[in-house]
Amino acid sequence: MKVIGVTGMPGSGKSVVSRVADSMGMKVVRMGDVIRNEAQRRNEPPGKVAVELRQEYGEFVVAERCVEFIKKSTHKEKSSINKTKDSKSTQNSKSQLFLIEGIRSPWEVQIFKKNFPQFKVIAIHSAPKTRYIRLKKRMRSDDSSEAKEAVKRDQRELKFGIGEVIANADFMVVNESAKGKLKNTVRGILKNELRNSC
Repeated sequence: MKVIGVTGMPGSGKSVVSRVADSMGMKVVRMGDVIRNEAQRRNEPPGKVAVELRQEYGEFVVAERCVEFIKKSTHKEKSSINKTKDSKSTQNSKSQLFLIEGIRSPWEVQIFKKNFPQFKVIAIHSAPKTRYIRLKKRMRSDDSSEAKEAVKRDQRELKFGIGEVIANADFMVVNESAKGKLKNTVRGILKNELRNSC
């Protein structure tokens, strides 16, 4: 079992990496989903829940819940394999690769490394101008068409410590050209890591 994290500034291409992993049959864990799922359970806005969760359980709650989800997932799969005793399933279990999207702080990296000793990070890098164009095109709920707002968001992300995570990543992928190039590069990294986890 292998766990890899993906980091990068907004609009750098993290979701493309997740889609590649998903297409390869890997399990994708999005840190933002932890907040959204809890918000749905509490019937409250995600922004409010993000603050409440940290006040109630501490700054590392999102990373810790991702760890819990991965461990439960792996435990269920092992139980299923023990029942079937299928050698092919056992092989697949050994090479199971989880991808965690959205790592923002070095403290989150520490938690993942503590729980998954072979944990590695892929950083996706794009120039600010490139990222702002992408953000303007995609316009998700947390995106803005104003460059000034995009800069503010970048500054907020950097305060979390994302710059340190990017600087210390195991793999650095520059995403300034066609989406296909990013997909091919990431697919190569993931295939290699999957082979090494067997």
